[in-house]
Amino acid sequence: MAVFMDFNISYTTDKKRLQSVIETAAHLGYSTVAINYVVDLEQNKQEIGKPKCVSELFDTFPIVQGKSRPIKVLNRLTVVASRAAHFKPLREYKAYDLVAAYPKTEKLFHAACMEFTIDIICVAATEKQPFFFKRSSVNGAIERGVFFEVSYTPAIRDSTMRRHTIANALNLMEACKGKNVIVTSGAEKPLELRGPYDIANLGLLFGLSEEDGKAAISTNCRAVHLHGEMRKTALGIVHSMKNEQPSTERWEKEDVPASKRAKIEMAQ
Repeated sequence: MAVFMDFNISYTTDKKRLQSVIETAAHLGYSTVAINYVVDLEQNKQEIGKPKCVSELFDTFPIVQGKSRPIKVLNRLTVVASRAAHFKPLREYKAYDLVAAYPKTEKLFHAACMEFTIDIICVAATEKQPFFFKRSSVNGAIERGVFFEVSYTPAIRDSTMRRHTIANALNLMEACKGKNVIVTSGAEKPLELRGPYDIANLGLLFGLSEEDGKAAISTNCRAVHLHGEMRKTALGIVHSMKNEQPSTERWEKEDVPASKRAKIEMAQ
């Protein structure tokens, strides 16, 4: 059975509202959610602080619908990229399970794809994307294991934002061909959340295939989580081993007559 995730639950100081959104996510079948802290370092001299401890939200976390385990809650930081200097390696970033960038210019988008130590690149939803997605930049992000995020809640709130969200998503899909995309809510209240299968169908409007739409809320999110864990530890090792089969086994699989196999093995 697929494991569904939503990596964009908007942070609010209203604890009861935040609890209600997480409880609704669990009821809809999401196994993992991320509380999103958005910081614009150019605005009001905001600073990157430590996230709230998720264990303080509930005495007992709500059980995921259709599962026998409680929902898992992560912390996510989204930095609105106004200058490249905002993405120097900072100790504060390691306090978050996921780190995202929201680049405001084409130059910063390219830097986010090729250089920034992040897990997610946000695509504009409330306004028209101010630049085109270059395939070279997008492919660079894909090769580095960085994912692109499309949030659907703005499309629910307003018809103008709906047009922007769909147009920006379609432009992204032309460049990435549906690869390395996650779909999140950006929900601020429970009524803005939608079920996983509804979101998979919504992916069709964003230019995703049926298979890519399901991956955008499940397997791709799992890959983002793993990428975040490797970023925090600065360790990531992939070990592969070539499986050498004896010649007799190889020939048996290829249905070679026994007499011919014997001659070949004697020659070896």
